[in-house]
Amino acid sequence: QVQLVESGGGLVQPGGSLKLSCAASGFSFSRYPMSWYRQVPGKERELVATISTSGIATNYADSVQGRFTISRDNAKSTVYLQMNSLQFDDTAVYYCRTVRAGVYYWGQGTQVTVSS
Repeated sequence: QVQLVESGGGLVQPGGSLKLSCAASGFSFSRYPMSWYRQVPGKERELVATISTSGIATNYADSVQGRFTISRDNAKSTVYLQMNSLQFDDTAVYYCRTVRAGVYYWGQGTQVTVSS
């Protein structure tokens, strides 16, 4: 079955950086676009970034444009999110996601906390 496992979250100072990873298994990773979402308690889950199957095309939420970079390594079945210039509002649980046959698949998430 599809499995997505995020890692790399943690506590970071404002202006700092983190790199998140999402290891995928159970499906043909290279055939599907991948996305990163984040969620704060009491708010809807928010799309952060999306990457095409080849990794060439990317899309970002306005709030992270210029600070975050999504990438993928199809040979490793892994998608990454490089997070720079982190701000307090970036604090959230970050999830990777894919869709197959109309079904959403989510990882368990990794907590990112930006705090001084």
